[in-house]
Amino acid sequence: MAALCCSSTIIVSGKFSPRIRTHNQFPRLNRLKNQKRLITGRRSLIVGSIIEDREAIDMKSDNFEPEEVQKVEEDMNRDTDRLMSRGINAAIVLAAGTVAVTKLLSIDHDYWQGWTLYEVLRYAPEHNWVAYEQILKTNPVLAKMAISGIVYSLGDWIAQCYEGKPLFEFDRTRVLRSGLVGFTLHGSLSHYYYQFCEALFPFQEWWVVPAKVAFDQTVWSAIWNTIYFTVLGLLRFQSPGEVFGEIKTTFWPMITAGWKLWPLAHLVTYGVIPVDQRLLWVDCIELIWVTILSTYSNEKAEAQASSGETDSITTHSSKVYDCSFCFKNLSSKFNLEHLDVCPYRFSKLLCYLQQD
Repeated sequence: MAALCCSSTIIVSGKFSPRIRTHNQFPRLNRLKNQKRLITGRRSLIVGSIIEDREAIDMKSDNFEPEEVQKVEEDMNRDTDRLMSRGINAAIVLAAGTVAVTKLLSIDHDYWQGWTLYEVLRYAPEHNWVAYEQILKTNPVLAKMAISGIVYSLGDWIAQCYEGKPLFEFDRTRVLRSGLVGFTLHGSLSHYYYQFCEALFPFQEWWVVPAKVAFDQTVWSAIWNTIYFTVLGLLRFQSPGEVFGEIKTTFWPMITAGWKLWPLAHLVTYGVIPVDQRLLWVDCIELIWVTILSTYSNEKAEAQASSGETDSITTHSSKVYDCSFCFKNLSSKFNLEHLDVCPYRFSKLLCYLQQD
């Protein structure tokens, strides 16, 4: 029995000991392998998801940009353009002002030796006036053209500031247009007009001054306002119909607005001021009048532009409505709802075919 037990124990130990050993030795290795597999699987999943997200973001960025990003970019571009425009305008104003002040104050620079600052400032206005009278004798038309160009530019700048724009955010093109009209037309035409008016009324009676004022505020005012609005409309590249409509709507209001300012001013013009000096006096009053003219002209132009935009929007919306109405009617008659087509494009095509 003892031998049998020993043999049995030997047999059992010989047969089953390897299984028991493998069962007791390898579980730790299997657990480590499983953990490594899980970790590598998780890493691969994480890396794959990150790659997919990046590809999706790249595809979205290639196809379109979000509206918020576009708005931010537009705001940044608008602010940059505004700052650049403001800097250019400030540079132009400072340069023009510096040149003008230097030219006026340095009229006596050949005689400054031994002068004090008080003497320079004291004699500068008088000597500038003498120089202006000499230019009027040598080249009167060019001098009056230059004065009118400066006055019309300043008047338009004042008009823009009166409309609510900041000091250095004015429209340079608009100022240039107004100054160009003043330089090329107002100075030269006014020079010959005042000579014509003196030849038309060569009398020295008491009624001559009121007659000149009446002629100025009816005939000449109508002619000049028409020329002003016509040239400004052509410089804005408006059509002849738009220019004629602007003249038609502003003609009578501008005449009546001039009656509130010019009759009293022209009593001084034709009764006190000499013929050669009249344009300078009139240009000083023109700073107020050009502000009114420029405000009227640009209000009408902006109103026409806004009305054109609203008309285009209403016509586009009416076309969309007609096409959608056509699609609804056809889909009610024919069973078109099961078709995988865009209602607007399909109905637009049908409307086009019906028109033909």
